[in-house]
Amino acid sequence: MPPRPSPTHFLCLPLVTGASRHQLSASLSAFSADVTSPDSFAVPEQAIRPLGTLHLTIGVMSFPKNDGLDKAVALLKTLVPRKIMASINAAESVKSTEHSAQEPTGPPPPLLSVTLKGLHAMQPAASKASVLYAPPVDTEGTLLRFCENLRSTFQEAGLMAEENRPLLLHATIMNTIYVKGRNRKGGKRSEKLTIDARDILDRYNDYVWMEDVPIEKIAICKMGAKKQEDGDEAYEVEAEIEMT
Repeated sequence: MPPRPSPTHFLCLPLVTGASRHQLSASLSAFSADVTSPDSFAVPEQAIRPLGTLHLTIGVMSFPKNDGLDKAVALLKTLVPRKIMASINAAESVKSTEHSAQEPTGPPPPLLSVTLKGLHAMQPAASKASVLYAPPVDTEGTLLRFCENLRSTFQEAGLMAEENRPLLLHATIMNTIYVKGRNRKGGKRSEKLTIDARDILDRYNDYVWMEDVPIEKIAICKMGAKKQEDGDEAYEVEAEIEMT
């Protein structure tokens, strides 16, 4: 069986918006100042992901030389998020209609709002962690079902590889792969840089990174975050649609 081609793009829900930027910037800055301090956990600063990179990945795709990217962009533009949400919420809508005689007033609420709370290690052993992430609060599972619907649409079109594992929605906060110089030791490739994150996870178990922020877009982004003029980093957006 030939090896799976390296991913070049990913489908995601961007988390940095006009409404979320202040919350995320403040919470990420406070976290970074704490865990990178020599008096605290002394995590290398390069391991903390820049604000502009925060997103929820739905799935990865491989388009060598951009071959096939146009099909993914075309498919993205056929999606109608409101219809997807309507199908997900159909049963709940019936229940709420039965128990409510009042018509909703005012502007309609956002289709999806996200709260990021807590901190987890991607690795089974938090004592040897290389990736830490903030999970979205999704008590009813609505966000997960929405993202699974999007992933299935792209997989069924042959644009996204099938994953033999459940979708884990997460915003990566720390990844030691970005620490420069970690791969070389005496001219030889060294083991992956890991940290004992147990105390970090305990301290940030209930930490709220952002709260009730509306998701505004669904995007196809290119792998590899790039430096921005303001010093931040962000992924290049190939195409995006509004959450309407």
